[in-house]
Amino acid sequence: MSEQESLRCSSARNRGGVQRVEGKLRASVEKGDYYEAHQMYRTLFFRYMSQAKHAEARELMYNGALLFFSYNQQNSAADLSMLVLEVLEKSETKVEDDILESLAKLFGQMDQNSPERVAFVSRALKWSTGGSGKLGHPKLHQLLAVTLWKEQNYSESRYHFLHSSDGEGCAQMLVEYSASRGFRSEVDMFVAQAVLQFLCLKNKNSASVVFSTYTEKHPSIEKGPPFVQPLLNFIWFLLLAVDGGKLTVFTVLCEQYQPSLKRDPMYNEYLDRIGQLFFGVPPKQSPSYGGLLGNLLNSLMGSGEDDDGAEEAQEDSSPIELD
Repeated sequence: MSEQESLRCSSARNRGGVQRVEGKLRASVEKGDYYEAHQMYRTLFFRYMSQAKHAEARELMYNGALLFFSYNQQNSAADLSMLVLEVLEKSETKVEDDILESLAKLFGQMDQNSPERVAFVSRALKWSTGGSGKLGHPKLHQLLAVTLWKEQNYSESRYHFLHSSDGEGCAQMLVEYSASRGFRSEVDMFVAQAVLQFLCLKNKNSASVVFSTYTEKHPSIEKGPPFVQPLLNFIWFLLLAVDGGKLTVFTVLCEQYQPSLKRDPMYNEYLDRIGQLFFGVPPKQSPSYGGLLGNLLNSLMGSGEDDDGAEEAQEDSSPIELD
């Protein structure tokens, strides 16, 4: 028998063994022996890990977590979900879409207000970037954003969309957010903040997509450009200016639209950063961000970024909520 055939046979045997074990554990859960089943899962986890059977351990914990979720055993399910992450961390598993989707599925099953959910998502995002301290894999952020959108947790969804590459999804969520929670007079502010924050994160493409999709799909925005709302015209011109990279255009634009920009004190803070990133404006010598504004800006971008910009933001950043 060749080495490859031997490996296939070994894998099949292991898979059969996992299925038999899962059958016994499922029977315990179905009988209501939740504590006993949970302890059995943990025992098997450590046994598999000691034998370096990482794939089997991950599969067993993942299926076990889903089983406990289906019986509303949140604590046991959350514990096994954390063990899934432990396997990924210790085995140095490479990031793949199917793994990210499985993590998002576990996240979606967790109680929305549980502290375990917060711990799980923070640890999952850290693993997805190889522990580099960056904000997490864009695909995982996108999956989390969609889950939170379905839960109508718009502010948290918005945060994760900002760190994804899904400008279109972000725009559609913002349209719903604006229509259900915002005032008609604020329809322009929902997208303006998102565009400015995407630009602060050096994501020019998503900034353009979120603007074009939002203004096209929002029922309260007349077709443009030009738009009825001055702030939307400013954002449209800003995106054109970013493509051109001319400082004089950027400066005149910000001066001309100051009445609109004064509607939110954060706008000029974001524009200071955008000026540095896209127009060569030197950073101010002394820290310009203080108090509440500084906390908001740093929570989006992280403090003390290098030339890689806001992608280096702190991993446990809090979402910036819309007014």
